[in-house]
This record gives sequence, C-alpha cells and structure tokens, in this order.
Amino acid sequence: MKRGYRLFTVLLVLLAGCKFGPDYKRPKVDTPSVYRADAQTGQGASIADEKWWTLFQDPELQQLIRASLAENYDVRIAASRILQAQAALGITRADQFPTITAGASAAGQRIPATIAGPAATTSASQASLSLFWELDFWGKFRRATEAARANLLATEWGQRAVITSLVSSVASAYYQLRELDLEMEISRQTLATRQESLRLVKVRQQGGVTSMMDVRQSEQLVYFAAASIPDLERRIEQQENFISVLIGKNPGPITRGKPLGENAIPATVPVGLPSTLLERRPDIQQAEHLLVAANARIGVAKAAYFPQIALTGTGGYQSTSLANLFSVKGGFWNAGVQLAQPIFEGGRIRSGVRLSEAQQQEAALFYKQTIQLAFREVSDSLVAYAKNQEFRQQEEFLAQAAEDATRLSNARYTGGAASYLEVLDSDTRYFSARLNLAQAVLNERLALVQLYSALGGGWQQ
Repeated sequence: MKRGYRLFTVLLVLLAGCKFGPDYKRPKVDTPSVYRADAQTGQGASIADEKWWTLFQDPELQQLIRASLAENYDVRIAASRILQAQAALGITRADQFPTITAGASAAGQRIPATIAGPAATTSASQASLSLFWELDFWGKFRRATEAARANLLATEWGQRAVITSLVSSVASAYYQLRELDLEMEISRQTLATRQESLRLVKVRQQGGVTSMMDVRQSEQLVYFAAASIPDLERRIEQQENFISVLIGKNPGPITRGKPLGENAIPATVPVGLPSTLLERRPDIQQAEHLLVAANARIGVAKAAYFPQIALTGTGGYQSTSLANLFSVKGGFWNAGVQLAQPIFEGGRIRSGVRLSEAQQQEAALFYKQTIQLAFREVSDSLVAYAKNQEFRQQEEFLAQAAEDATRLSNARYTGGAASYLEVLDSDTRYFSARLNLAQAVLNERLALVQLYSALGGGWQQ
C-alpha cells in the first residue's frame, strides 16, 4: 500500500514539474527616460490615466461615445472574439484531464426452428465505463494551455485597443463636425455681410458715385461666399453619416453640444514616464501576450520528441439477462498502459520546433516594434499639440489683423480714398483667415485626442 502511494506521489510530481520549452522572460527594450518634446521631463501622472468622460466635457460627445461603446460593431466583434478565446482555452485545458465514457447496450436475437433444433431466443446486455488519459509527462498540454491563456489575454487587450481607437475616432469626428459647423456659420455671416455691401455699392453706382466695375467685384465676393455653403452642407451631412456608423446606427442627424471653441483643452498635458506606457497601451500588452503564447508553443513542439504515455481502462457488467446485469458474476474490467514513441517522422518534429521558434522570434520583434512605434506616436503627438497651440495663436493674430484691414479698407472706399479692389482683397483675406483659424482650433483639439490615444488612454471604463 505504501509503495503504491509513493508511486502515485512520484507520478504527480512528474506530471506537475516536467515542462519542455523556455519559460517566458520579457525581452529587454530600450526605454527612454523621457519622451522627446516633453517639456515636463516625464514627471507626474499621465493624462491617459484619466477616464475619457473627464477629458471630454461636452455632454453630447460623451453620449456619442457611450452609444458607440454599446453599439459599435467593431467593439461587439472584439467581444465575440473574447468568447471564442475563452472557449478555446477550455478545450485546450481539457486535454490535461482523463476522458471517461459511459456506454450501455442491449441486443436480442431469435433463431428460427431448424432440423437441428427448435426456435430459440437469446439476449445480451452490457453497461460499462471507459477511461483514456494521456499523461502530461512532458508538459505538452500545460504549455498548450499556457499559450491558450495568453491568447485569451491578448484578445482582451485587443478589445481594449479597439475601444481606445473608437473613443479617439468618435471624439475626432465630433470635433471635425463642430469645425464644419463653425465654417458654415462664418460663411453665412460673410454672405450676409457681402450681400449688404453689394446693396450699398449698387446704390452708390445708381447715384453715379461709383462704377459698374465695383458692382461686379462686389458680386464676386457674394458669389464666392455663397458657393462655399453647398459644399459645407455636403461635408456636414457626410460627417454625420460617418458618426452615425461609429455609434452603430444608420445614417442620420447628430445632436450638437458645445461650440468647437468652448470645448476647453489644457495648456500643458502631463504624459508620465515612458516606462508606464508598456503597461498601459493595449496594443503593447496585446503584442506581449501574443509573444507569451508563441513562447509556450515551443514547449508543445518539443514535447513531440518524447513518447506519449496513456492510461486506458474499461469496467462494467454484462449478462444474458437484464435482471442479472449488475450481479457480481457479470462484472468485467481491463486496464493497460499505452506508449508511443516517434521513431521516424521525416523531420516533421524538428521542422515543427523550428517553426515555433521562428514564430516566437517574429512575435518578439513585433513586440519591440510596437513599443518603438508607440514611443514615436507619443513624441509626434506631443510636438503636434505644442506647435498647434502656437499656430492657433498666430492665426488669431492674423484674423484680428485681417478684420482691422477689412474695416479700414471699407472706410477708405466709402471716403473715396481707395478703390473697391482694395475692399475685395481685404475681405477675401479676412474670410480666409477666419476659416484658417477654425481649422487651427480643430487641429489643436485633434492633437489632444491623438496624444490621449497614443498614451493609451480611453479604454478604462
């Protein structure tokens, strides 16, 4: 009895402790101490630690993001992939355990009468349990389970990457819509002003104060402003259709919230330490867990070099009478051990190991590449945010100067000190400056959204 207990203990130790293949170790990555263009030298918390609803204060934008997270098809597809990965893990993990099958059968037969004897009826019944258990001496099933579990985690991080991208896309699309609304407002205001100016020029021409050339030049300003409105209407409706699809709805109108300029943004953005990016960005985490899975599959491939050891057994009862089926005399059993050792595979196993090792090398390179690209995205977003702020400030100065020039040129024209060509040029420049300023305000907000996404923010719920 003690000897059997010892053998069982040794068997459990072997099953638990023997695994082929390398244990995972995170690759060394050259992580900078600070991001390029980070004026705060990477100190403090990161804006990516904030929830998206604290960063985006527009209630209508918040509602759009919530709707997209609930109804967007990319998010729902990512959720279904998680369910698939969970099921795949359950299937793989089940290989570590024995398979037990129950069976029962009953059969009857009637033999007709012959010269040799009278008719006869026979019957046979059987009930049994069968067991098959391939012992995981070499860790093949445990490594496969490790790979499946890593794939599940990679899928979960993949869903978070989809959420991060979706939050960024909805916010960017909404800001672009509000910028188009601002352009429409500017165009309509400009059209109304120019129509009034045209009316005054016509009055002056009829009074003989000015020429028909001034009327035609004034008409050019009106037509130019009027022509921009249909194009803006097209772009606005198409942008609404795009946002509708993002939130999982058919194309339709989008409710507006705060004007573009009232969506406040911080002057400086804390980004935190670059080392924290490895833990926060979903695509980096996804790439690392894919690397873990590839690393575990090396052990699965190497385990094929060694024999497969399986325990088999069958036990049950059989009888010619159903009433006596479970009697002691009807019992039977058999047990055995199966061993299969590969002898010649034509290089299949060796090639399988090489394949898994090459896949692990590819996954490691992809992981390092993902980190490097992430550092670049953050640095690009930082410089874009800073320079877009500077650019917006200069565009404000330009718009103010253009407004003053337009006012002065109109006063000079009214006083007879300048031709209408000067009014035409000043008004055109002012209209263009206002549109450029609207685009600069948009770019500043898009840069903030991009920086928030590059730092790995947005998936926290």
